[in-house]
Amino acid sequence: TTFKYINKNSMKKIQISLIILSTSLFFTACKDNVKVEPVEPVQVDTVKTEVVDTAAVKKQIAAEKETLVKPYNDTEDAQAKLNELVAQANKEGKNVFVQAGGNWCIWCLRFNDFVQKNQEIKAVVDANYIYYHLNYSKENKNEAVFAKYVPNSKGLGYPFFFILNSKGEVTNTISSADLEANKSYDQAKVKQMFLDNAPKK
Repeated sequence: TTFKYINKNSMKKIQISLIILSTSLFFTACKDNVKVEPVEPVQVDTVKTEVVDTAAVKKQIAAEKETLVKPYNDTEDAQAKLNELVAQANKEGKNVFVQAGGNWCIWCLRFNDFVQKNQEIKAVVDANYIYYHLNYSKENKNEAVFAKYVPNSKGLGYPFFFILNSKGEVTNTISSADLEANKSYDQAKVKQMFLDNAPKK
């Protein structure tokens, strides 16, 4: 009988091979038993973009302008008129309420219409002010008048307002932006503005 002896190095190689094989079988078995949970689809909200028909909007504004009074006079000597109104205000114990803007400005026309048709506000205005519309348009920018009374008015938008006392001094400059409400003006805010800037009696 012939015996074949396995040396130590060969034995170690066999042992290592067995370990690798066992490990491989273990991980394969684990992998087979792993349950992969399905991933829920992510729902992305669709943002609805409202398309504005600018041509239609311009047409609506043009139609609205046709229904409103045009209170601005672009051929008038604004400084001479203001001098006249300040003298009148001095006699009557009132202030001059100046609305800067133009007949091109829909919000300017809306404000004038709002004041004239709201009897509660008109009563406050008539009792305390002489109302003047200072024109600003490409035909007549009244640059000298704006520079004299409201040199820092850029950025206010139109209309904006300033108050002249009976001496012709500017006592306040007011933006109309905070007074707006939808396509008109807020009655309580407008009335309060007029009350706050009325002459002290």
